[in-house]
Amino acid sequence: MVASCPCGLPQGYPDCCGRFHRGEAAPTAELLMRSRYTAFARGDTAYLLQTWHPDTRPPRLRLDPEDEWTRLEILGGTGGGLLGATGTVEFRAHRTNRGHPDVLHENSEFVREDGRWSYLGPL
Repeated sequence: MVASCPCGLPQGYPDCCGRFHRGEAAPTAELLMRSRYTAFARGDTAYLLQTWHPDTRPPRLRLDPEDEWTRLEILGGTGGGLLGATGTVEFRAHRTNRGHPDVLHENSEFVREDGRWSYLGPL
């Protein structure tokens, strides 16, 4: 049995977020958000930078190796659908760091250009 994807959807990683990490465009802002969460969980800084909008992307990204991402909750969103050009996704990303639980709560903004969604940043 294949374990569910770190993003919380029931498919295994290869058929869920793995396809986006391999280059397929995420069709919705929410799926891009989920794939970015999975990239944090897997330590994939290249994907995180690639899917960050160039206007807000940092020059480099260092992840804390002590972070263990444990659960993603999608709380809601606006727009961001198959035909949309902008959208938001509100989420809670649960993690532990050195045994201490923490929650990142963010309402993120996304934009689609040339058929690809990218992360702009928090609202």
